[in-house]
Amino acid sequence: MMRMTDFRRCAARLTTALALVLASATLPQLAFGQPAGIDPQAEKALEASMAFLGRQKQFSADTRSTIEVVLTSGQKVQFDSAVTFAVQRPNKLYAKRVGDLIDQAFYYDGKSLMLHNPSQRYYAAVAAPGTLEEMLDFAREKLDIVAPGGDFLYRNAFEILMKDVTDGFVVGRGIVEGALCNHLAFRSPHVDWQIWIQEGRQPLPRKIVITTRDIVNAPQFSVVITRWNLAPTFNEGLFTFKPPKDAKKVDFLPL
Repeated sequence: MMRMTDFRRCAARLTTALALVLASATLPQLAFGQPAGIDPQAEKALEASMAFLGRQKQFSADTRSTIEVVLTSGQKVQFDSAVTFAVQRPNKLYAKRVGDLIDQAFYYDGKSLMLHNPSQRYYAAVAAPGTLEEMLDFAREKLDIVAPGGDFLYRNAFEILMKDVTDGFVVGRGIVEGALCNHLAFRSPHVDWQIWIQEGRQPLPRKIVITTRDIVNAPQFSVVITRWNLAPTFNEGLFTFKPPKDAKKVDFLPL
């Protein structure tokens, strides 16, 4: 007679075998080697998405993101955050980031760039250039500040994303937040990145994963766009920061 312990071992083996069979039957059968170079279909899909987003005069979105940090031991840990942002071209941006490592609001009203850390009661403000693209360049180059989703906010986002890309291909189709998407993968000398683009007349990005290959254990940064609104109504003053009475002004640290 089979003992209970033997039965459990047999059941466990059977369950494992069944799981492997199901996985092999349901997972996409991708080739392990991809041809070198950029697939024109992948490039075309990305260009169409960025052109569509670049034509939107105003929009808002909600996202959730995860960043991996490699410890000195080599172990990776993750930190999450959520971002709500609003854009009004040509010169307005608001973004609020709340998460494990950050609590910050980002304001740009066409004249000034302002950051506010509510939990620490600090804020900083500086004169900024008059267009969204110029402000993003200024923030990155002069202040070492990267706005949430900054690369996707440029009107020439496609050219920026494809700079230094050596390989790209269509992985297949996937579902993100209930939306059927085209899954693309690209590679540059130091970074691999993937993007999921919603199918249909609104080819919006729905997920991005960035893998940094030149850092030990290749940490990843991922963003899922949970909601897009291409016809938002913005409250007056959304893009201009009015400091609370208990907030202390500090200066940006220039590079």
